[in-house]
Amino acid sequence: MKVALIGATGFVGSHILEELIHRNIEVTAIARDVESLKDKAGVIAIQLNVNEADQLSSILKGNDAVISAFNAGWDNPNLYDDFLSGYRHILTEVEESGVKRLIVIGGAGSLLTDEGTRIVDGKDFPKAFKPGALAAADFYEVLQRENELDWTFFSPAIEMNKDTKGKRTGKYRTGMDHPVVDHEGHSRLSVQDLAVAIVDELENNKFIKQRFTAGY
Repeated sequence: MKVALIGATGFVGSHILEELIHRNIEVTAIARDVESLKDKAGVIAIQLNVNEADQLSSILKGNDAVISAFNAGWDNPNLYDDFLSGYRHILTEVEESGVKRLIVIGGAGSLLTDEGTRIVDGKDFPKAFKPGALAAADFYEVLQRENELDWTFFSPAIEMNKDTKGKRTGKYRTGMDHPVVDHEGHSRLSVQDLAVAIVDELENNKFIKQRFTAGY
């Protein structure tokens, strides 16, 4: 299998890359800075800013799937707009490339509360994370109108890495629109097991044209 991974050096993307390598999947790794990827076996490193590149479709062409862990930067004052424009561009380029399978790493903010409202719209949602979370949630709305691609949108657990010490256990439970919570009522998942869940979905295709989430 050949996979293009966008955002391959980010917090989430770097762990997805390691999981892909672990499973002997050939990767075209795309990032703004690929210096750290040059010595990785089985990885073709492509330095690219997806917000500025019109050649993305030609790079994606010939892959079996695209995984996007794109992030416009948490410190970016234009995070909301740059996230949405970046993902709209990615969507267009994937369509033009002829690759049909797309897995998008979104945010937990689009998950629903027990009352049926988006978590990101809650009055207690942290202001520092709201622009990025809102952008990811709004892009999920865009993606649901996408008919050409076999897309999957992944919403991480609310508490990334908390109390898990960054372990890869290979075990997790999945859900659809509501957070997966443990016996203590917490939505938790290490970033290593997030990567396991993403590559499992890549191989098993259980959530085509759907959103899913995972937790312990």
